[in-house]
Amino acid sequence: MTVIDISASVMQFLLAFVVVAPLLGAVAALLPAPPGLKGKNPDQAVLRHGVTVTGAVLIATIVLAVGFDHDHPATMQATTDISWIPALDVRIHLGIDGISLPLLLLTALLTFLCALYSYFKLPAGPSPKAFVALVLVLESGTLATFAVLDLLLFFLAFEMVLIPMYFLIARWGGGQRQAAAWKFILYTLLGSVVMLLGILLIGLKSGTFDMVALATDNGRGLTTSVQVIAVLAIGLGLAVKTPMWPLHSWLPDAHTAAPTVGSVLLAGVLLKMGTYGFVRILLPIAPDGMRTFAPYLAAFAVVGIVYGSLACLALARTGAKGDLKRLIAYSSVGHMGFVLLGIATMTPTGVNGALFANIAHGLITGLLFFLVGAIKDRYGTADLDTLAGATGAALYGRAPRLGALLAFAAIASLGLPGLAGFWGEMLTLFGAYSPAEGLSRPAFRTFMAIGAFGTLLTAAYMLIVVRRVCMGEHTPHSRLSPDDRTPQAAYDPEPPGAAGVRPATTPQLADIQTYEAAAWTPLAALTVLAGLWPAVLLGLTDPAVQKLLAGGKS
Repeated sequence: MTVIDISASVMQFLLAFVVVAPLLGAVAALLPAPPGLKGKNPDQAVLRHGVTVTGAVLIATIVLAVGFDHDHPATMQATTDISWIPALDVRIHLGIDGISLPLLLLTALLTFLCALYSYFKLPAGPSPKAFVALVLVLESGTLATFAVLDLLLFFLAFEMVLIPMYFLIARWGGGQRQAAAWKFILYTLLGSVVMLLGILLIGLKSGTFDMVALATDNGRGLTTSVQVIAVLAIGLGLAVKTPMWPLHSWLPDAHTAAPTVGSVLLAGVLLKMGTYGFVRILLPIAPDGMRTFAPYLAAFAVVGIVYGSLACLALARTGAKGDLKRLIAYSSVGHMGFVLLGIATMTPTGVNGALFANIAHGLITGLLFFLVGAIKDRYGTADLDTLAGATGAALYGRAPRLGALLAFAAIASLGLPGLAGFWGEMLTLFGAYSPAEGLSRPAFRTFMAIGAFGTLLTAAYMLIVVRRVCMGEHTPHSRLSPDDRTPQAAYDPEPPGAAGVRPATTPQLADIQTYEAAAWTPLAALTVLAGLWPAVLLGLTDPAVQKLLAGGKS
């Protein structure tokens, strides 16, 4: 069933447009603005250009989803297959199925919302032209990663996002941005070198880099030893990007230093590339190798769940001087642990849970980073002790809509039933209860119990954050005085009294602005929709996952 019947050639064009348009837009962003489009100044013109290009890509992706045959989500659709480098049998092979389509939509949506937010709130840094161009290159690389069906093209797209993200952190980031950017690039590049060796091993031993052909073969053309080496090499590169404990240490630094939109794209989109690689490449192409490493992957995953939660609890406690952005970064380590646990079960239930948790994490954590960025802009800090200690009634009293949305995002992140975060974690734990044949049930049930304990820890630190930031610490010094160092622009102006003196009342924080509401509302709405109607997503992913795990047979 398709909502609108769109011809195959138009679908091919739309998918190619979605991948290539941001790249062309990035080149155009660096050119001088045409006289009729300059607006108030060239900076405004290039920011408007970013919104226009990302908006066009989002519309094309939505039309692609509307024309997608939802009765056959396991079939590759909108495919293009052109020989590119005949000597290596490398092909420009594009296509989407029920696994990749939701990730395309998520990427296009988040990038558009970041461009819209930046139009009104550009982070401090060098030229806006370079900023817009880097965001568009980042979008093109991410969309290509989810759309290509050739292993070497996948690697090129996978690497394409590193340079723009490095510069976004290094040039537009906050404190310690240079060190954080270098750590990000070194970790990911070292992981990628090992991943390339694994990809070349598969291609040379099987005679093809075509991901569809390799998935259909289901590892029958590769010996078990080759599969084990390939999973170890490729899995290491993917694990760094995910990131899996203990290869995660670049993530908190990168998030803490990155500008708001950089954090949103890093958490909402880039981390998904690693887990997508596990599902698209390793599960179908090297199943025997995955079966060998699945218990170890699950063990690292649950350690990451508990470690991430304990790190967040340590940052959330009074007196820890914890940075709120750093705390949410550590929460991502825990949430991506659930995704890896679901993949390690090698069952349809677990893998569907992993894919659902991927999308839910992108929506919820993207919203959280937007909100924390807004709070930091208003207060001039993301230090949790400062935020909790400087206010009595905190956000609920000063900016009620901002406080309510932060509380909503926090309870969505902890997995409250009825919101998107619940289904991914639940399906992942169900998958761990009954893993694939050949995997140890006692071990995976132990992992399930540890993962379930991690959900309790997640609830604990999220509720502490809500209490401290939204409700505040009720101390005698909890109300702001006129001498506090909070930026005055963060407050709504109050009319002066008769003598020209402002009333001695606690000043109000600026609540959610119109442009912020426009950027954040879609994420909140989709979080509710996915929570109340999970079949929208599972109806796409489940048939594709079943086919993937069955070796290409529906």
